[in-house]
Amino acid sequence: MSIHKMIAAHPDVAGNLNEELATAVRHAMFCAIICTSCADACSAEKMDMVQCIRSCMDCADICDATARVATRRSGSNEAVIRSLLQTCIETCEICGAECETHEQAHCQLCAEMCRECATDCRKALATID
Repeated sequence: MSIHKMIAAHPDVAGNLNEELATAVRHAMFCAIICTSCADACSAEKMDMVQCIRSCMDCADICDATARVATRRSGSNEAVIRSLLQTCIETCEICGAECETHEQAHCQLCAEMCRECATDCRKALATID
């Protein structure tokens, strides 16, 4: 199953799929799950990971909201989509930078996902009028 196919199947899309936005939605969904998993793994670490956990939880929530709102195709709300994409970029950058400071494999994977999500959200943002 593909989120691209699901969005394209919406009657209001009518074959006019915004590929960049659909890709950003896909990566935001993945990023939300990866950040949630990283926060959980951080909570099992023996060292103080409070800031990393907070960054990951914030990022997961923002990515989830971005994906959910950007997936909706009925009506229009470009201002909110733009705002969420911008917030998602910033939040992913913050979370990625925090996770990069830790050697744990889960943090390194999370940082990589955050960078990918931020990149795709930037590309999608450029397509929203």
